[in-house]
Amino acid sequence: MSYKVKDYMQKTFKTVDAGSSVKAASAVIGEDDEGFLIVTEGASPKGVMTAIDVVSKVVATGKDPDKVLVKDIMSSPLISVKPEDDLLSASEAMAKNGINRLAVINGGIIYGVITSRNIAQHCGEYVNKAIKDMLRWSSSG
Repeated sequence: MSYKVKDYMQKTFKTVDAGSSVKAASAVIGEDDEGFLIVTEGASPKGVMTAIDVVSKVVATGKDPDKVLVKDIMSSPLISVKPEDDLLSASEAMAKNGINRLAVINGGIIYGVITSRNIAQHCGEYVNKAIKDMLRWSSSG
């Protein structure tokens, strides 16, 4: 039995429309400590905007957050995994792309978000299970 993304993903997440101002989106990011929003166009997930995007692409460059749109600073395309993928695949996708979160999408529908924090919280369980499986397999031979 592997550890599936669907069992460890965050099922609640905040979204913002790609045409929103960075200032409006920043107010939503500031409501909690997650530090990101999934960017949508209509009902379709298109990218992610992080607090770091706001700081590095707007504040640090002296741009007006009222005039800059989310679609101009979001990270896109949205990198994703499927709910049935395992945590190892998700962590490998994060490492390969140098990111800390993945959208969990199936059939164009977003079901949640899995973050490096979610994976780290369950890393011990994953390692313990893998060791037990290896010991069981080696002793049954």
